[in-house]
Amino acid sequence: MPTINHFYLRDRFETLRTRTLSEKSIESLSDTRSVNTLDAYESDWNDFCDWCRFHGENAFPASSETIVNYINDLADNAKISTIRRRISAISENFNAAGLEEKNPCRAWIVKEALTGLSRRLGTAQKGKTPVYWEDLERIIALMNPAVLADVRDKAILLTGFMGAFRRSELSGLDAENLARFPQGLVITVTQSKTDQKKVGQQIGIPYIENRTMCAVRALEEWMNAGNIHKGPLFRSFLRNGKVSGRRLSDKSMNLILKKWVSQIGLDPDQYGAHSLRHGFATYAALHGVEERLIMKQTRHRSVEMVRHYINEADLFVNNPVAMIFDRQKK
Repeated sequence: MPTINHFYLRDRFETLRTRTLSEKSIESLSDTRSVNTLDAYESDWNDFCDWCRFHGENAFPASSETIVNYINDLADNAKISTIRRRISAISENFNAAGLEEKNPCRAWIVKEALTGLSRRLGTAQKGKTPVYWEDLERIIALMNPAVLADVRDKAILLTGFMGAFRRSELSGLDAENLARFPQGLVITVTQSKTDQKKVGQQIGIPYIENRTMCAVRALEEWMNAGNIHKGPLFRSFLRNGKVSGRRLSDKSMNLILKKWVSQIGLDPDQYGAHSLRHGFATYAALHGVEERLIMKQTRHRSVEMVRHYINEADLFVNNPVAMIFDRQKK
């Protein structure tokens, strides 16, 4: 007999068809959650169900005590952000099942448990180490302009940094997303984590005086060398060394960055494609760029993460140690 997993979120909007809503209204409501979000919620719900089966507990309906016991077991290996996401997924699924008033995740005991775990585990999250401009200069110096893979990787790294792109955004770029202007390039991101409505976001990347480190020139060199005029911008290679028509995945962006940081003696485990985005924001803050302008380029919706990058930079800006020893040099 098949096991019923009681995941209701995906079918939630199908029930709207029995109501007096137009097809257009139903479609707009269905788009309020991305497919990726639903997939993540279902994965979290399945993890909860697996835990319940192992411990002989009911997942649906579940008691608030079951929720508390689950998250405390989860806390042995998970960060507080992961625990909060699991609770959110479980809670949303109970709501989708029509149990808003009997949602066990809303019980005071669950809220108290989350507060206690937050104090115990802490809320600080360790992200990927930023790649700084000086790191990129060392990497680019190692690249061979006669090697097509190096030409591509240079374009990826400089574009990822200058445009503060997420790895999925880099992977999803097409040649048609680039518009050339005398000042540089305008790149349109058609799908992004912070653009679920798919309106499109535009990022300006200007020419810079340092031709070797110019992202616009690096992109032009790659597109000319790879004969890329339409379709995926960043591609894999065939066995004969020629450029394929296949788009590089977001995981490939990670591997490319890891490969090059290891070439300059850095630990690849500490870096990922997000290190480029992180590096840009921190480097901009180090140079006194205003918060709103950093957010314009990174397209962050919340100021909290940008302020985290600014706080990182502030550790070295007007640092008393630097001020003391810089004075001694004069």
